[in-house]
Amino acid sequence: MQPLQLSAFTLATPLGAGVSATLDALRAGRSGLARCDFLDVDLDTFVGRIAGLEDHPVRADLAAYDCRNNRLAQLGLEQDNFIEAVAAARQRYGRERIGVFLGTSTSGILDTELAYRQRAPETGALPERYNYEGSHSCYSVADYVQRALDLAGPALVVSTACSSSAKVFGTAARMIEAGLCDAAIVGGVDSLCLTTLYGFNSLGLVSNRPCRPYSVDRDGISIGEAAGFVLLEKVRPETDSNNVMLLGVGESSDAYHMSTPHPEGAGARLAIKAALNAAGLAPGDIDYINLHGTGTKSNDAAEDQAVFSVFGGNTPCSSTKGATGHLLGAAGVCGAIISALCIQHDFMPGGLNTEHIDPALKSAYLLKNKQQKVNFTLSNSLGFGGSNCSLVLGQVLNRGSR
Repeated sequence: MQPLQLSAFTLATPLGAGVSATLDALRAGRSGLARCDFLDVDLDTFVGRIAGLEDHPVRADLAAYDCRNNRLAQLGLEQDNFIEAVAAARQRYGRERIGVFLGTSTSGILDTELAYRQRAPETGALPERYNYEGSHSCYSVADYVQRALDLAGPALVVSTACSSSAKVFGTAARMIEAGLCDAAIVGGVDSLCLTTLYGFNSLGLVSNRPCRPYSVDRDGISIGEAAGFVLLEKVRPETDSNNVMLLGVGESSDAYHMSTPHPEGAGARLAIKAALNAAGLAPGDIDYINLHGTGTKSNDAAEDQAVFSVFGGNTPCSSTKGATGHLLGAAGVCGAIISALCIQHDFMPGGLNTEHIDPALKSAYLLKNKQQKVNFTLSNSLGFGGSNCSLVLGQVLNRGSR
């Protein structure tokens, strides 16, 4: 595929708002996970909650879209001069030529959950203030972001669980290649809600400690919330050689089980190989792998088999979910942005909370931060139900240098 430049990117995670806050926390080995204090949830678990969303509604002219998920989207958009970067792109291309392709798994479902608690006792009617279209609808977040950024190009939402906001990179690449848009806003937003907390707990997948990816005693996920956005464009003549590029996208589906990955990581391996092939790179070209690494027994074991089968045991890799929690529909874009930061700062984050790596896992998992030249990264997003996506990022300056 033709490289696309990440002209601007921003995120808000449990580590803080903006890329600097995320990078500083990863460098300091600081986690954003804390014992669950979300609403009245009665679960013995840790979550990555972003404080303050309850008190900051979306801007007044878009009040019809006010819900926790869109408040989180607004927080993400407001960081890192992202709105200004999009405004400049709008001047270059026109508002009709910039697409909006976002991923989410929860959208504004929390609004529906709370509305059902407030039904009229006599009739069961939902409260008048409830607005499905502006909250629970999966398209709500794309509709909100498109309006907030004053764009009018093609827009859609991908909802394939944890791979959602990685797959939109592929959507954008195809849309730009087909000539349907000249640039795209890609990203994802997922916010805490009762369905995911109680739902994953009912499956026995939620840990009562901060999650420990690749640990010998790993026992489940910690759920977090986040928003991340990237402005993708074709490489322009004035592009700085240090700009990070999307070089390859690989997608696959296990079609194995509704909630369990293929035990040998077959689908993940296909996605990894497809991403490398699209980027025109060999496994040995990848300097760092941002693993999906959720901290469950089956997911980590399956991903490890896939990674080891392609890269062997020498390529440094880690999961950042010990710091952020599992960001579900926002995990893919946040993994991509963290990978971009690794390239820009020649930095590989060690996996937090893990003290003893499972000896059955063979990949080169980092327990401590590593400062080393990073030219190319691979970021994995392996979705619930077997939807997989791998992204290869790098710098045009370094293509063909090996």
